[in-house]
Amino acid sequence: MKRPVTWYSLLAGVSILFVLYALVKNYVFDPGAESFLSHKTVLKRELNLPVWLNVMYVHIAFACVAMLAGLLNFSNRFFEKSRKLHRINGYVYIVSVLLVVVTSGYMAPHATGGKISSMGFNIMNLIWPFITLMAFVQIKKKRVIRHRNWMIRSYAFCFTNMAIHLLTSLFHHGFGFTYSGSYIIGVYGAIALLLIIPEIIIRTVGRPRSISTIR
Repeated sequence: MKRPVTWYSLLAGVSILFVLYALVKNYVFDPGAESFLSHKTVLKRELNLPVWLNVMYVHIAFACVAMLAGLLNFSNRFFEKSRKLHRINGYVYIVSVLLVVVTSGYMAPHATGGKISSMGFNIMNLIWPFITLMAFVQIKKKRVIRHRNWMIRSYAFCFTNMAIHLLTSLFHHGFGFTYSGSYIIGVYGAIALLLIIPEIIIRTVGRPRSISTIR
């Protein structure tokens, strides 16, 4: 008898596929980011390509680490098997988020769409660490359910790149907007979606039936 597909299984499938896609695309097929850079037609700040690429590599690497670390810590089986590893993995997630935010801050002034897009990324670079810090504070106070809910909110931002590019493709190819305009919509649309969707999840499938108190 086949086991039913759970929300965690779906999340794991999407997360792992996206990580593999990001690694293969950016480190194998397009290490020079030529496809992405081709859309940066109007830049007010000179782009130091070698430095920018190295920062991008670090950004992508730790974005993938954050996605996998967060995914692992949502596993109840992993939590029950080793709470110490769960805790260590949580720190790995926090450090990864901070490194993603710092590298994003460097790249933000060169964002496609100019200053408006840059502002959007800077907003995200404030929201994500704040939400992650709230998750950390809640677990330090042993409020496990609140910690899990804040982690759901934080983990949503691991899908920032996916959300931006899906929305950009929708408005560019689906509605005929310019790529630059579509990208700006993608950035702010992603912020809205990544704040709204976790709240829906928390109020529906995100409520754990029972969580042991961390001692």
